[in-house]
Amino acid sequence: MKRLLLISCLMVMIFSCRSKKAIVTKKEKNKTEQVETKVKTTETEGKVTVTPPKVYANKVEKYIDTYKDIAKSEMQLYHIPASITLAQGILESGSGNGRLSVEANNHFGIKCHGWTGKKIYHDDDRKQECFRKYKDAKYSFRDHSLFLTERKRYAKLFKLKQEDYKGWAKGLRAAGYATDKKYPQKLISLIERYKLYEYDKEVLGDRYVKHEAPKFSDAVTYTVIKGDTLYSISRKYNISVKELQSINGLTDNTISIGQALIVKPSSKN
Repeated sequence: MKRLLLISCLMVMIFSCRSKKAIVTKKEKNKTEQVETKVKTTETEGKVTVTPPKVYANKVEKYIDTYKDIAKSEMQLYHIPASITLAQGILESGSGNGRLSVEANNHFGIKCHGWTGKKIYHDDDRKQECFRKYKDAKYSFRDHSLFLTERKRYAKLFKLKQEDYKGWAKGLRAAGYATDKKYPQKLISLIERYKLYEYDKEVLGDRYVKHEAPKFSDAVTYTVIKGDTLYSISRKYNISVKELQSINGLTDNTISIGQALIVKPSSKN
């Protein structure tokens, strides 16, 4: 009887010890996991600065911020002004929202022209024309650089200074890149409105020389309205068309509504 009682007591003690050990182990495990998680979170917060998402005033600014570094890189490699590349991208792709850019990563409207890669068909000058399709937008920017550097009709552009975005804008139209007569003014307007020439400055550094039409403190200016031509303005102010072009830095007769033209230079100049 005593032996049975002794065995029973031993079994109760053993069971009791095992149960307590198991409970302690479980608590210790949970406690350890919580501490490790807390430490990792603290370490991460200590090393990484949390930056809130950028807020853009419009889709153009978002486009510029997204692709400015690619445009600058292309300028370093191929000597095409980053300002021109960005302005063309904005104009041709609808700030990255056009069908070709969304579905084909084609930001410059470059057509197939013997292209052996993937293609997309889109209505342009004619219905269902063939356009190049890229895996990533960066390849579209590279192809744009190659498109200009490898075609003889654009060779004159590379004789211009890289900071001369006005010359580049007009040269692209003259070489047949676009059929729109106002294409140069549209590019120039984008470059000046969003200060895209600043990216040319970043690439060129000390080599950058600002190009602009001469400014005169007491010059008389005229703002172009609908129906104006250089000839009609020249008649109005008794000045020749050539002189009007010269004092305004114009290389052709293209003008746009809202453009300010100097019609009488400063008497001091």
